[in-house]
Amino acid sequence: MFVRGFTALVALVLSCTLTAAPAQARFWQCAPYARTISGVNIFGNALTWWSQAAGKYARGVVPKKGAVMSFAATARMRLGHVATVSQVISDRVVLLTHANWSRRGQIERDVRAVDVSAAGDWSKVKVWFAGNGDLGTSSYPVNGFIYAGGAAKAGDAPRVTIAASSPAPVVTTARAAAFKLDL
Repeated sequence: MFVRGFTALVALVLSCTLTAAPAQARFWQCAPYARTISGVNIFGNALTWWSQAAGKYARGVVPKKGAVMSFAATARMRLGHVATVSQVISDRVVLLTHANWSRRGQIERDVRAVDVSAAGDWSKVKVWFAGNGDLGTSSYPVNGFIYAGGAAKAGDAPRVTIAASSPAPVVTTARAAAFKLDL
């Protein structure tokens, strides 16, 4: 009886231990993940990032590696979405790294996004979707790109600090001859 009960207890402990999620497992939302990998220090839902970036970060419509693509909110994506550009492939194709897109809470690295806007201005995109292993069937409106590194302001110039130092000493032949190096 004791052996059977002990065996059952050991089996229960082992099954719980072996099926537990690893310590590094995490459920990611898009905004905290984008903030973590891009250096764009904005908080709140993705739909607020574009307006929050005004005056803090440069914004534009040209994709650049490390920039955050800001998706506008839609009926199906009420809180918007943000993703980091991991590589620019061409003027109409980029690779994105983002979280919580086609797999809830999961990270997807280097997935394809294609500019499908009529003007070629990145105002509408299709993004790779895991469910069909290709670009999704939906198009999503994009606000633009938020560039890490802060916003340039008029009149800003690079700050240069010049360290004061005395001139280097002059070593004469007589002083050099008197110098002894112990090895």
